[in-house]
Amino acid sequence: MRNQSVRAVCAVAVTVLVPMPVATQDLTRTAWGDPDLRGIWTNTTTTPLERPDDLAGQEVLTDEERIARDEERARNADRPPPPGQTGAYNDFWFERGTLSARTSLIVDPVDGKLPLFTPTAADRAETIRVRRYSSERDSVDSFHLYDRCLTRAMPGTMMPGFYNHNYNILQTSDYVVIQVEMIHDTRIIPLDGRSHISPTIRQWLGNSRGHWEGDTLVVETTNFTEKAREQRVEMLNVVFGISEHMRLVERFTRVDTDTIDYQFTVVDPTTYTKPWTAAIPMTAIEGPLFEYACHEGNYALPNMLRGARADEATNDSK
Repeated sequence: MRNQSVRAVCAVAVTVLVPMPVATQDLTRTAWGDPDLRGIWTNTTTTPLERPDDLAGQEVLTDEERIARDEERARNADRPPPPGQTGAYNDFWFERGTLSARTSLIVDPVDGKLPLFTPTAADRAETIRVRRYSSERDSVDSFHLYDRCLTRAMPGTMMPGFYNHNYNILQTSDYVVIQVEMIHDTRIIPLDGRSHISPTIRQWLGNSRGHWEGDTLVVETTNFTEKAREQRVEMLNVVFGISEHMRLVERFTRVDTDTIDYQFTVVDPTTYTKPWTAAIPMTAIEGPLFEYACHEGNYALPNMLRGARADEATNDSK
C-alpha cells in the first residue's frame, strides 16, 4: 500500500514538472495575467514623421515606390554633404532602419501633417529657431538640450532619431519601467492608480501614470517643464516644439511576440491648434542595451563659448 502511495505521489510530481506544450502557453502574458511588454525593443525606421508633399493624400506606398525609395536611401548614404555644410562625421554611425509602407508616422490628422502652431507658439518657435542657428553663444543655455546630452524630452524620447533606437521595458504588476538607450533616460510609470504629483513640480520627462484598458497599456503624462520648450531637427526631417502645458497620452499594445503597436497623442492647446497622433511600431530585438556615453572628453561646448567671448572682445576693440 505504501509503495502504491509513493508511486502515485511521484506520478503527480512528474505531471506537474513536465512543461506544457508551447502551443498551449500564452507567450505574450505575464504570470500575473497582464500583457507582457518586457524585453528589448527598437523603433528604428526611416518613415518620416510628416507625410512628404509629393505623397499628399497617399497613406501607404506602393511596392514600386517603396523599392525606389529604398534604392534612393542607399545612394544617399554615400553622397557628399551639400556645398557650404560640413554635415555629420559620416553616414556610418547613422542607424537608418527600415522604411515601412506608411508614408508618415502621423496618423491623425489624416493628411499626415503636424497641425498648425498657435500664434503664440509660432512666435516662440521662431525665437528658438533663430537662437538655434545663430552663431551667438551667450551661455550654456544657448545650446540645445540635445546638444548638451541632457534629454530629448517628450515625446522625443520615444521617437526614432539618428541612432540608439532601443528600449528596455521592465514590468511588474504595479510598475512599468522604460530604459531609453538614447541619452540614458529612464521612465518609471506606476500602475496603482495614484494621482499625478503637484502641478507645481515640473520634470524633463513629465509625470507618468499608467493603467490597462483591455490589453492596451495607456500612459498619461503631465507636469512637463518649460525648459523643454525646444525645437529639434531629427533624421525624420521635422521641426516641432512643445510647452509645459502638454498632455501626452501613449498606448502600448502587444500585437504578437515580436511587435508592440506604440502610439502617442500630443494635446497642447498652447502650441498646436488641435491634437495629433503618431504610430511607431516597436520590434523585439536580442539586445543588449549598451551604455550611452555622450560628452566625456568632448570640449566643443567650452571652446565654442570661449570663441564667442573672443569674438566679442575683438568687436569691442574696433
